[in-house]
Amino acid sequence: MALDLSPSTQGDLAVPAADRLRPVRLWLYAVAALIVLMVVVGGATRLTESGLSITEWKPVTGMLPPLSESAWQTEFDKYRQIPQYQQINRGMSLDEFKYIFWWEWVHRLLGRLIGFVFLIPFLFFLWRGLVDRALGWKLSGLFVLGGLQGGVGWWMVASGLVNRVDVSQYRLATHLTLACIILAATVAVAVSLKPPAERRASPDWLRSYARILFGVVILQIFLGGLVAGLDAGLSYTTWPLMDGHLVPPMENLLIQQPAWRNFFENVLTVQFNHRLVAYALLALAIGHWLSARRVGGAVRRRAFVILALVATQAFLGVWTLIHQVPVDIALAHQFGATIVLIAVTVNLVRLWQDA
Repeated sequence: MALDLSPSTQGDLAVPAADRLRPVRLWLYAVAALIVLMVVVGGATRLTESGLSITEWKPVTGMLPPLSESAWQTEFDKYRQIPQYQQINRGMSLDEFKYIFWWEWVHRLLGRLIGFVFLIPFLFFLWRGLVDRALGWKLSGLFVLGGLQGGVGWWMVASGLVNRVDVSQYRLATHLTLACIILAATVAVAVSLKPPAERRASPDWLRSYARILFGVVILQIFLGGLVAGLDAGLSYTTWPLMDGHLVPPMENLLIQQPAWRNFFENVLTVQFNHRLVAYALLALAIGHWLSARRVGGAVRRRAFVILALVATQAFLGVWTLIHQVPVDIALAHQFGATIVLIAVTVNLVRLWQDA
């Protein structure tokens, strides 16, 4: 969603107006925090292979979990009809089923909670006149994206209910990336509602650099979704070598035909691309920090924070890989991705405001 952050669309950017919008900003930050939690719980759902435990999409009645043993048995019987149970989890006990069910139920409940936490205050702020037309359109766009995300989530789950034992990596990566786009848009709107404490004229090329950095972070998140969807992190668990090579042989990277499928379906290629973009992202963060030092002030501080976060995230990625994707480290890596995204989003908005 394009965000017009020019002063003319934000009303009076004087301090009193910014103070008046403080409740709106805090609300949007709370929504962003819930989205981060949603992403992390979604990662846990994936890592515990819980995402297919609820085989129906019931946006309203699904808010309640099974409340009796017979209701639990009914849900379990539905799960036993899908390939994941029949080919992988055959013989699972009801108690074992309850464990994976609760992960998926909490994930879906969080989605519903975010919808309520967004809609009810939004209507209240509209009623109180705190949201003008321009801001109203932006917030409405966020709400629509949130509804779309719910549909994409079910589209993803549905891919694993017939003829396969897991969800499509294409749909998983789409679901994760859309969640992060919504997170970035929410943070961008919140940050844009308050003028920066200090303004420093930033060169156009630095803003272009920040846009590239943001785009590469989004790309890396999408590639991470492909890695998760293919369980590619469980293969080639050495670093910096991969299958004994710094760069795997081209005939292995492009073994599938047509060649484009390797970028989405070849475990070796998908993991190698994720590594390559991580190196590129770290190099970009270093270059951005070196460039921002010329400007100084808050610009330099933000660039240093981004570099530190990207470096930490790269370390977590390697740690996750060489330990073969333990749940705690993998979730820290997924959480780290959202923090990096928030940092580059704040930086981009602030540079835009300095223009």
